[in-house]
Amino acid sequence: MTDSTLFFALAVPAVILLGLSKGGFAGMGALSLPMMALAISPVRAAAILLPILIVQDVVGVWAFRKTWDRYVIAWMLPGAALGILLGYFFAAQVSADAVLGLVGAISLLFGGYRLWVERGGMLRASSRSPGWVGALCGIASGFTSQIAHAGQPPFQVWVLPRRLDRDVLVGTTAIFFAIVNWAKVPAYWALGQFSHDNLVTAAMLLPVAIASTLAGVWLVRRIAPDRFYAAIYVLMMLVGAKLIWDALT
Repeated sequence: MTDSTLFFALAVPAVILLGLSKGGFAGMGALSLPMMALAISPVRAAAILLPILIVQDVVGVWAFRKTWDRYVIAWMLPGAALGILLGYFFAAQVSADAVLGLVGAISLLFGGYRLWVERGGMLRASSRSPGWVGALCGIASGFTSQIAHAGQPPFQVWVLPRRLDRDVLVGTTAIFFAIVNWAKVPAYWALGQFSHDNLVTAAMLLPVAIASTLAGVWLVRRIAPDRFYAAIYVLMMLVGAKLIWDALT
């Protein structure tokens, strides 16, 4: 399947969006998995993207290894681990169509939520909300990350109101999702998704991801990202609706 023209026609731009997201155009990478799920199963698409995400995480973790919030990590990671476990059991027990439908629903909600945020809306926990609220958001973040590599919104609901220093916020986000991505490895291994074909496909796409990450770093300083976001999120909602339709039909 991964040698098909359709797959690479979707996978290459999907990985470019993932790289641009890591390079500074935050949020665009959430469209990557739904796009690839139009050609292959969402579980397989997520498994192909996971090694790429892990390699990309190295740069962020190294750059911000000294600026991160231990309180946030300590409360959210245990919840995220439980969310990843729940996501694994969901993918292992239900049909491929159910996973496809859930990925579509997450994409539809993510795109709609981000469009709402662009217009000034935001779901926020209290800035003084207790740690257990962060643990619950961690569960949601781990689950959506396991299913669709889309753990940012639940993470931001609890973390953004805390008004962390910019570098601390970036570092905490980088370290949290780097650990989460490594924590997903056993789950995808148990699902049998680290096949030779999937790993070779990931290796083929990795240079595109690295190049687009560097391009994102260069472009974000020269082009206002806002002009791209609305189009990306609308496209994400359309792709999500298509995945839901495919799952139902």
